[in-house]
Amino acid sequence: MAKRPSNTMQSDGVTVHDQKLHRGDGGELHQFAENGADVLTTAQGGPVADDQNMLRIGARGPALIEDFHFREKIFHFDHERIPERVVHARGYGAHGFFETYESLAAYTRADVFQRAGEKTPVFVRFSTVAGSKGSFDLARDVRGFAVKMYTREGNWDLVGNNIPIFFIQDAIKFPDIIHSVKPEPDRAFPQAQSAHDNFWDFISLTPESMHMIMWVMSDRAIPRSFRFMEGFGVHTFRFVNAKDQSTFVKFHWKPKLGLQSVAWNEAVKINGADPDFHRRDLWQAIQSGNFPEWELCVQLFDQEFADTFDFDVLDPTKIIPEEILPVQPIGRLVLDRMPDNFFAETEQVAFMTQNVPPGIDFSDDPLLQGRNFSYLDTQLKRLGGPNFTHLPINAPKCPFHTFQQDGHMAMRNPIGRVNYQPNSWGEGPRESPQKGFRHFASEEQGSKVRLRPESFADHYSQARQFYISQTPPEQRHIAMALTFELSKVENPVIRERMVSHLINIDETLATTVAEKLGLRSLPKPAEAAIPTRQDLEPSPALSIVKRGPGRFEGRKLGILITDGVDAKLLKGLTTALTKQKAVFELIAPKVGGVTASDNAWIEAQHMIDGAPSVLFDAIALLTSPAAIEDLVTEAAARDFVADAFQHCKFIGYHLSALPLLEKAGISENIDEGVLSLPGEDGIAAFVTELGKLRVWGREPSVKLGKASPPKG
Repeated sequence: MAKRPSNTMQSDGVTVHDQKLHRGDGGELHQFAENGADVLTTAQGGPVADDQNMLRIGARGPALIEDFHFREKIFHFDHERIPERVVHARGYGAHGFFETYESLAAYTRADVFQRAGEKTPVFVRFSTVAGSKGSFDLARDVRGFAVKMYTREGNWDLVGNNIPIFFIQDAIKFPDIIHSVKPEPDRAFPQAQSAHDNFWDFISLTPESMHMIMWVMSDRAIPRSFRFMEGFGVHTFRFVNAKDQSTFVKFHWKPKLGLQSVAWNEAVKINGADPDFHRRDLWQAIQSGNFPEWELCVQLFDQEFADTFDFDVLDPTKIIPEEILPVQPIGRLVLDRMPDNFFAETEQVAFMTQNVPPGIDFSDDPLLQGRNFSYLDTQLKRLGGPNFTHLPINAPKCPFHTFQQDGHMAMRNPIGRVNYQPNSWGEGPRESPQKGFRHFASEEQGSKVRLRPESFADHYSQARQFYISQTPPEQRHIAMALTFELSKVENPVIRERMVSHLINIDETLATTVAEKLGLRSLPKPAEAAIPTRQDLEPSPALSIVKRGPGRFEGRKLGILITDGVDAKLLKGLTTALTKQKAVFELIAPKVGGVTASDNAWIEAQHMIDGAPSVLFDAIALLTSPAAIEDLVTEAAARDFVADAFQHCKFIGYHLSALPLLEKAGISENIDEGVLSLPGEDGIAAFVTELGKLRVWGREPSVKLGKASPPKG
């Protein structure tokens, strides 16, 4: 379609386009934008001037409820699919408690933070974002980390993710980012994957997403377990004390067992071997009494810090590095009970960011403002009506009193004559200015505008900071992830456009990706509203490897055993693992088990064909000379060893297993992570070594030799 001319004028610094009206073939009045495209309209046909920003008071002020375009857009998005969630559809939850370390009365009047040792019931739901309910656990994706605390002053929903930032700065773009990453509408694939044209087209046209892309292309997006990942409130919130004084706060969940992720090749194989890997892991941990635990930490700061910080604290695509503003632990979260019924609890639980008790309030973060508006709409659609709070999983555990009545599936109605106030009968609840929720009385000024603040305009500096904070293996994984994802993009323009953004983040990274994609030359760097800062120091807190646990506690060793296994060696290994609070599972040629060297029968949890090494954090090969000849002919046994080596895991082995190492192509590549058992320093030393989790120095040189063909 040819471009049609248009006139523009300036009004208060905003460009306004004089759009032309034309009649279509059917006689209807048709509108064309200045570039010849159809004008974007509301569902009522009203032309839209700005689809990038919500209406707010001033560039950094709160959103306005009169924003009918945002209301319609988010309303329709919230009601797109039934019955599963539009996002975070695949989830898994557990019950537990939150224990407060000490009183925070100086900062907040929230009852949950008033008494040291206070225990508050909680329900936590972990999830992926992009996939459907039936998708697999190990997708490369953001993980939801939503916590519902049943406080004495009502429910507090801290609805966060395992990444502290998000793709977009303004909630009006949320339908667009999610539409782009979901299966393409004309073909209904790919499922739970971002490696396709639509997603990368949107990202490459949205520079504000570049920081988030670094996180999602890192190993943070493929965690080994819910138990080994961080959680974040994402936004800046407020603590408000009894004197109505405000302190800004950002929330962090820190896993007691430390951080751990998997390799991409490993994630792909886990999805094939056990698509419920994360669910099973959480279930087994809680059922066995190894209750997962996190510390709730906060970054607290005042308006002066907010005004002097290098970036805008209201920008949800930015972090405050922990080296600049350390986190303070204020309590712990323990998950100790699984739901009695998945549907009744995990599936029906309704989280809403606007559920906060007195003493916790919102900032003017435009993404948070939009989420506060959206979540109620979502629950109405998904759970069928306004009475979803009557469901036990959503109901507060403290006394509550309202005049709300009737509606779809009402299970509670006011008792007696009075269902309104004020009334002359002296009956029913009344508001309490002293105990009730009071919003912080911030002063706002400015015109009603759709405008992105200039303080949100630096899209590359923190993306670069994240990248340079990673260890070389982690940087290599980011480059590999970008290469893989963009290799699935069919449109070369999109691939080149993404590389042009990467140049602004790190030229070496951009060059590596460009070469892997076969680009003949680097494109010009993308235009940047603000040049990338080179002076931001690396933040070690952003690296998984640098913050590794240093111990094998909570991890799982896969022990391959055969008939004739050394009973003393096996007993010593399992005892050492138990002392380290680690877990082990036995794998045998047949699931029934084996006969040990002392003629005792040992039950196995798995047969070798059904338990690939990707399901374990490390492996041990406790074979016998009599059984090894048959074992080396098993392709599954060779893959068990080869995959563990390729994924840089520790391998312990009895000397009889050397032929299996040779068949797996490892005999000439044995390194410090392949250890003979019991070894000079004993089994305990081997288990201690497992705490390193990976031998990342092996990764660049992993080249397994070809195994000989099986005998027979």
